[in-house]
Amino acid sequence: MITSPVFSGQFYAVLGLARSGMATVSALLASDAKVMAWDNNPETRDRLQQQYQEAIDKGRLVISDPMIADIFGISAFVVSPGIPINRHPIAALAKERGIPIIGDIELFAQAHGFWERHGRRCPVVGITGTNGKSTTTALIHHILKEAGLPTLMGGNIGLPLLAADPLPDGGVYVLELSSYQIDLTFTLDCDIAVLTNITPDHLDRHGGFEGYRKAKERLFLLQSSPHYAVIATDDIPSQVIAKQSAAHLVTVHADNISAEDQVNWPNLQGPHNAQNAVLAMAVAHILGISDDVISKALISYAGLSHRMQKIGERRGVLFIDDSKATNAMATAPALAAFPAIHWILGGVPKTADLDPCKAFYNHIRQAYTIGQAGPDYAQLLREAGVNVVECGTLEKAVRLAAEEAQPDEVVMLTPACASFDQFSDYEARGQAFRKIVEALD
Repeated sequence: MITSPVFSGQFYAVLGLARSGMATVSALLASDAKVMAWDNNPETRDRLQQQYQEAIDKGRLVISDPMIADIFGISAFVVSPGIPINRHPIAALAKERGIPIIGDIELFAQAHGFWERHGRRCPVVGITGTNGKSTTTALIHHILKEAGLPTLMGGNIGLPLLAADPLPDGGVYVLELSSYQIDLTFTLDCDIAVLTNITPDHLDRHGGFEGYRKAKERLFLLQSSPHYAVIATDDIPSQVIAKQSAAHLVTVHADNISAEDQVNWPNLQGPHNAQNAVLAMAVAHILGISDDVISKALISYAGLSHRMQKIGERRGVLFIDDSKATNAMATAPALAAFPAIHWILGGVPKTADLDPCKAFYNHIRQAYTIGQAGPDYAQLLREAGVNVVECGTLEKAVRLAAEEAQPDEVVMLTPACASFDQFSDYEARGQAFRKIVEALD
């Protein structure tokens, strides 16, 4: 795990004990810090107690709610990115006591800064944006591996960052960073910061679009001038952020890549993946990777789970899991990719409209709505002349779509919504989709 002497002797309150929270507790204890830990789920607290009974007995770990416990001497509140600090009472308590609220990425940044001051040079590539950041992150990581460089992918993707072993000198950290994580980070000076695009998302968390844009912008404002900002300036908000960066600016556009080149990359098709690829190529060039290695890596890239993932074929009908498309802007490229789609959509809506998808409604043979957004999105689609069936559940939608779809057509889960009304996250939704497809007659 990632540990650091900078944590030694400090007292941290960790709030939220999912994967990143548990990894944070482990890393802090291993760094000789004292920890107060809390999660509202009693089963999670029981697991923590069983795992760290010895630390509890020695007084190094206290399982207690910081909202009511004695927090004298607390160095920082380390909160899960999923905790809405704009609404959670921890924000008022922190302000009253003058205690900073940080996340596990900030702890990594502090540890990384210590390593650099002591001669271990490991560049950090931080990727943010609304859509495409996971693919861009995974693609950069893949190119680095193909180049033979030690590299670690973390942040908002893969295993919790603090649970990973630190890289040797010369290794490259590749971090996907959500707006929630950036909000909780204050000293992360990325060697290369990457912005894919910005469209409305998480507006309730950030108090509107401008607050969301500023959360993304903070990653670039944290950079010092010797470092690089790689920004796809295909949208106006990204162009605004590009003007604010103090780092060396590299701007790219999706159309920097020719269609002739892209056709050779089997898992990077479509204009959205052109943007992902050109960003990854720019980062690789900054890191000194040759064009030959980059070209081979683009061909061999296998793609991400739950992002335009082909999971099976039945009677000539292709089934695609695009569960990671949690907003309409992310769904639109998936709809653009096939001419005859049975579209499963719905969940917790992030916007009241599906406007980015309208240009591809002529690709929809039939739509099947599920979840909280189902009735409203069904009405929108009917008004636009799209055939719709309100299904409510994913299982009903998959089974009906499978019955209706004809050979050479596609059944696609690309929900344009968050998953939290019926599933724990988009991964669980995608896994459920796969299981339902595999169980079809």
